[in-house]
Amino acid sequence: MATKAYQKIYTQLESITKATVALRTQGISNDELAVVDGRLAQVVKTKGDLVTLQVFSGTEGIPTNAEVTFLGAPPTLKVSDDLAGRFFDAYGKPLDGGPEVEGTEVQIGGPSVNPYKRRQPSQIIPTGIAGIDLNNTLVSGQKIPFFADPDQPYNNVMAQVALRADVDKIILGGMGLTNDDYLYFKHEFEAAGALDKIISFVNTTEQPPVERLLIPDMALTAAEYFAVEKNEKVLVLLTDMTLYADALSIVSNRMDQIPSKDSMPGSLYSDLAKIYEKAVQLPDGGSITIIAVTTLNDGDITHAIPDNTGYITEGQLFLRADPDSGKVIIDPFRSLSRLKQLVQGKQTRKDHSQVMNASVRLYADAQNAKTKLENGFDLSDYDLRCLDYAKAYATRILAIDVNIKIDEMLDTAWELFGTYFTKAETGIKQEFIDQYWKNK
Repeated sequence: MATKAYQKIYTQLESITKATVALRTQGISNDELAVVDGRLAQVVKTKGDLVTLQVFSGTEGIPTNAEVTFLGAPPTLKVSDDLAGRFFDAYGKPLDGGPEVEGTEVQIGGPSVNPYKRRQPSQIIPTGIAGIDLNNTLVSGQKIPFFADPDQPYNNVMAQVALRADVDKIILGGMGLTNDDYLYFKHEFEAAGALDKIISFVNTTEQPPVERLLIPDMALTAAEYFAVEKNEKVLVLLTDMTLYADALSIVSNRMDQIPSKDSMPGSLYSDLAKIYEKAVQLPDGGSITIIAVTTLNDGDITHAIPDNTGYITEGQLFLRADPDSGKVIIDPFRSLSRLKQLVQGKQTRKDHSQVMNASVRLYADAQNAKTKLENGFDLSDYDLRCLDYAKAYATRILAIDVNIKIDEMLDTAWELFGTYFTKAETGIKQEFIDQYWKNK
C-alpha cells in the first residue's frame, strides 16, 4: 500500500453518521484510503473541501477529535502467480495462515477493457451441468447471473461449477458468506485437489457488511492479471450480489442520499455494471467470464437488484426446486444464455440446437398437461407420456447433481425421445433422426 512520506494528521471531524465521517481538507481523491481513529476508511464523496469517508468497521465510539490520516492511494492488490490456491479477506490479506503475497501492486476497481481490444466471445465453457451446457451454453467472456431463492443450494452449484469448468483459473468472490459456507468452499476445493487454480476473496457475515464492496474489485483485479498478463481463461464466481447491493444501500442511506426503487441507491445500475462489464474475451486468448448469484425475495425478479442485473448481463440461470422429481433444477423456461448460439453446433455436435429445442418444447407440453390435470380435464395418451418424460428429463438432465459431458447429455435426450415419443412428435430434422434416433 502506497503511503505519503509525511502524512498530515487531522483531528477535527465535521460530522459522524453510523457508517461515515466527514472533514474538511484539500487534495484528496475519490476512493483514497484513510485511517480514522485506527480504523480503515475510504473516501466515498468529495464536495469542495468537504470529504466524506466510509469507515468499514462502523463509526461507533469515534470522537469528533479523532485522528485521521490519508494513505494517498485507493485499495490495491499485489498480483502474481502466488495468488493461486490462496484465501484472502476483503483487503487482500491472507485468511489461510499463509505468507503475504509478493507481486506487483495494482489499484483495484480500475476501468474495464477498451472495447477496441475486445473480441466476440466464441469459446465454450463446459460445466457438466446440463441445465447450463445443453440449454444455456456458457461462452468465455460472458456475464450471467444465477437467480435463486435464498433457500436454494446456490453456493453448492457455484462450487460444482468451479470444480467442473474447463478453465485455467477460478476466482471466488464470497460476500456475506456464513462460516459454514466459507468452510464448505474451502473443504470442497481442498478435497478435489483443485486449490492450485482457485483464488478466493471472502467476506463473512461476522465481518462488516461494507467490506463486501471491496470483494468484486479484488476478485476482478486478480482475474485481469491472469487473463491479460497470462492469457488464461478465468472464471469469476460472485456470491451473493444481493448482499453486495445491500451494502451499497447501507452506505448510501447513512450518507442521507435519497433512495431509489426498493431502497436501493440511484447509482445501483452503474455500480453493478462496472463489475459485470469486466467480463471480456481478449484477442490473445485470455478471457474473464463472470457468473454471479443474485438471491431473490420470494422469487421477485422485479426487485431493483435482479431487474437492473437483467439489463446488464447476457441472460440468467434460474434455480428452482422441481416437485415432480424432487430435484433442484435449472429452470429451462426462465433461464437464458443470449450467447449460446455462438457455440452450439459449432463447438458441439450438429444436433445440439435441435435436441435442446425439442427437449424444452416437450417439457412445456408436460406443463400444459399438468395444468389440464389440475383443472379436472381428461388427459390424452400424449399428455401422459409428456408427464412421464418431464420427470425423467428433470431427473436425468436438468438436475444440478447430474455431471456428464455434452455428448452424453445429447445421447440421454435422444434416449428419452425414443422412450416416450414418436419420431414425428419430436419435430427434429430427419437427418438427425436418421443418425441419432434410439428406439426403446
